[in-house]
Amino acid sequence: MLTLLRRAQRSLTLALALVGPLVIAAVLSPFRGSFADTAAALVLVASVVALAVTGGRRAGYVASLASALWFDFFLTRPYDRFAISHRPDVETTVAIVLVGVLVTELAARSRRHARTSSEGFGYVETFQSLSDLAAGPTPSPQIIEFVSTSLVELLDLRACRFERLGTDPPLARVLANGVVDHVGLAWPAGEIGIPGPEAEILAEWRGRVLGRFVITPTPGAAVSVERLSVAVSLATLAAAALDHERRSA
Repeated sequence: MLTLLRRAQRSLTLALALVGPLVIAAVLSPFRGSFADTAAALVLVASVVALAVTGGRRAGYVASLASALWFDFFLTRPYDRFAISHRPDVETTVAIVLVGVLVTELAARSRRHARTSSEGFGYVETFQSLSDLAAGPTPSPQIIEFVSTSLVELLDLRACRFERLGTDPPLARVLANGVVDHVGLAWPAGEIGIPGPEAEILAEWRGRVLGRFVITPTPGAAVSVERLSVAVSLATLAAAALDHERRSA
């Protein structure tokens, strides 16, 4: 459901990136005789900034090109044609594209840094909570439940369950370095998601496999290497707790 909402949001943003500059340029066209071209260009660039910040890199690129296109059509001589007769207008049109692309890249970089910082803080909180559980008298089923719930949220899964001795059937496996091994090949989970219908994360501690988390990924939901690595670390901490419980029994 979350993936569908994200796709719908991306589609809506791209539609706005295509149509928004057209609407703005059309609204400005009745005033083109008294409204400076540079001022109109700034209005269009402002729309690119808004779309780049809210819609991402693709929306910013589309809005930049659409803004330049409709600026040419509505606001440069000869009007209502895809042609430019004055060199300053050519320079302004090129500037719209260049500034739009630059702003888009800056917005994408800022958004990536903010997301990384936020995710990193969330990972620390999750590890701290799990460490507190493992350090206390918490029974292993509760620890397993905590890790399963954390994996569902972390990897955008449809489901997750723990099997202590499950080894069959062979499933795609998330490795410690964040790579998804599927039939001996590195699966591009960062682009097309974890292969299904199920995959596994081993709960391994000091070379001993104590079980596995069988995950049901959301089809097409991309998952970064960083999140996959964190998922394996969570499974490792769960295995450490299980091993400690086994030794203490």
